[in-house]
Amino acid sequence: MTAHSEIIAIACALATLVIAAAWVPSVARVFIIAQAAFWSLSYVARPLVLLMVQPEPHYGDNVPDPRLAELGYDRGIELVLHHVVFGLWVYAILIVGYAIWSRRRPVPSRPAMTGNPDFVPALATIYVIGLLGRGASYATGSIGHAGDVDSANPILAFVSILATVAALGLIIFIRPAQPRTTALLIGALLAGELMWTVVVESKTPILGAALAVAVRFAILGWTKAKVVGVLAIAVLGIGGFGWLQSFKTTEVGKAEVAMTSSAYPPSVRPFLSILRRFDLLEAATDAYYHGTGYWLTPAEEFRHAALSLIPTQLLGAPKFQSGTAWANDVRGASVDMTQVQVSLAEGNVNEGYVIGGYTGIVVSVGFTFVLLLAWAKALYSRYFPMVVLALALTGASSLFERGILGSMEALGKFLQAAVLATLLYLAVQEYRRRAKPRVLSQPPQQPLLVIGKRGSEQWG
Repeated sequence: MTAHSEIIAIACALATLVIAAAWVPSVARVFIIAQAAFWSLSYVARPLVLLMVQPEPHYGDNVPDPRLAELGYDRGIELVLHHVVFGLWVYAILIVGYAIWSRRRPVPSRPAMTGNPDFVPALATIYVIGLLGRGASYATGSIGHAGDVDSANPILAFVSILATVAALGLIIFIRPAQPRTTALLIGALLAGELMWTVVVESKTPILGAALAVAVRFAILGWTKAKVVGVLAIAVLGIGGFGWLQSFKTTEVGKAEVAMTSSAYPPSVRPFLSILRRFDLLEAATDAYYHGTGYWLTPAEEFRHAALSLIPTQLLGAPKFQSGTAWANDVRGASVDMTQVQVSLAEGNVNEGYVIGGYTGIVVSVGFTFVLLLAWAKALYSRYFPMVVLALALTGASSLFERGILGSMEALGKFLQAAVLATLLYLAVQEYRRRAKPRVLSQPPQQPLLVIGKRGSEQWG
């Protein structure tokens, strides 16, 4: 097979995902289509650009990989995508099976929380508290960026998660009476997530917001205009991210970016900022060069995943950081990482391949599949903590570019956020209960004039 054959096989698997998603009756179809779009940028668009342009690797441009260039792009891409083809087809088969099964299952008409009068006020309160956390992080210079190993202020970083969760919840569940009010509120929330995307230098917040809009439309009903709107939000969000990020770049930095981009055809340059953000092809290259085994055993993976759900304060020891370990151990097997401290996204297929070969791939994509179904179920739950977990997953990258270890680490953080959010929800619920005007129940008054059985009038 050639590199183009591998890319075609991946494109067919992703097209199968999209077709199967059209038959899935629940909101899970939103994430399935988003996964196909995300993986197409990493495993289809980026390899095609490398094959077409054949760029020379140099500092400041992460699109070309020196390891692939050394092998020759055609041969290198063919080798590193082989296990990816297998993993994506396994996932596509699982989704097709779920689509067939779910057609015979009843689907709830709307999430249970839409009928809860305390839900949206609680989300608004949580959002304000989360914004205060974001503001404090920005003011103290302790904002975490994409790829950071540790947060400068874990408490503020934890509180900031609440803003993301509440913003996505409001986008999905808010129901003002006037359409204009709805548009203004959702527009303001989207603008806030776009600005936070620029501040933290990560694509995740705006992609999460675009997904939240898509979930909202999936619940209320799709139209052609809504489909176009969601796609526009995603594309403009990522493109606008690069444009807004340029304001934080010095003139020297802009000149370096322009020089780097000049090596690509004019038709490709507008998409470079997007391609640089979707880098699972590098993780696939890491996995190929490292090979199966020699990192973690399946038992060690299970132990680290279980411990990720326990707060560090209770555990009493630092927890395993899969993104950092991947950078140091897996990528470090083929790239000198001794002078770099970064946390990398490994992807479910690549992590499974390194730990357990093709069997590991089946387990890893199976975990992503189960996590997807759990997300769809939790979003419709009548229990507030479960809905918070679903909202947190909506704004995370677990279902797109993380394996079992990274997803469990995220779930550990989200469980703590769900506990705090639930306490705030109970406080708001109690406040609203006490603030309601009390109607004093009085016994009915007895009439003064009573008509007797024989028609005689009697005074009570």
